[in-house]
Amino acid sequence: MLEAINLHKSYRRDAVSVSVLRGVDLAVREGEFLSVIGASGSGKSTLLHLLGALDTPDTGEVRFEGRRVDTLPARDRERLRNQSVGFVFQFYHLLPELTALENVLMPAMISRGILRWLGTRGAVRKQAMDLLDRVGLSHRLHHRPRELSGGELQRASIARALIMNPKVLLADEPTGNLDEGTGAGILTLLRGLHSDGLTIVMVTHNLELTLSTDRVVRLAAGRVETPSNPSLRLLSPAC
Repeated sequence: MLEAINLHKSYRRDAVSVSVLRGVDLAVREGEFLSVIGASGSGKSTLLHLLGALDTPDTGEVRFEGRRVDTLPARDRERLRNQSVGFVFQFYHLLPELTALENVLMPAMISRGILRWLGTRGAVRKQAMDLLDRVGLSHRLHHRPRELSGGELQRASIARALIMNPKVLLADEPTGNLDEGTGAGILTLLRGLHSDGLTIVMVTHNLELTLSTDRVVRLAAGRVETPSNPSLRLLSPAC
């Protein structure tokens, strides 16, 4: 479903160019739950941003369902992100002035013109309420982010990521700001989504979280590292 081919990516800090990815190859199968691990600065989040068309590589290719997407015009990449990719971030990125329900509705509103939105908003609102119920927030529909706990914020962001029925969910440290118990609840929710057939790529520092995923790859110094510890079930990118 999703493929990275020899990805290179650098960023500038003042006058210095910092190389983050140095030739990453990775293939994600449809229906797979893949974990990406590695030390801070190894390029995990950068890789996720490239896979989700939030950014473009300096060199290399990103392919989604066989189609190269990193060279698409900006409008087409925006459409891909909106309609086919769900994002879950460590810091939630909910709009503070909107309620939980309004935040979940936002991607659907963006995807429609005014007339189409007016014609479909009832059905989409019902879908958003059902999603919030599924993640355990039916009693928090009209609460704003400042009124929600960390776990509730992340559950709301997961519901928002699902409103467009994405083909793949990209989760960047989804439990990074949560205590152990709350993080376990988020992982249980992700496992349930995977059981329903959703493809998930999750970046995490927590090795315990990887035990519930199908496959684990490690990034080190901007490259996919060939694994040597079978207890982590680490597989090569070609597997």
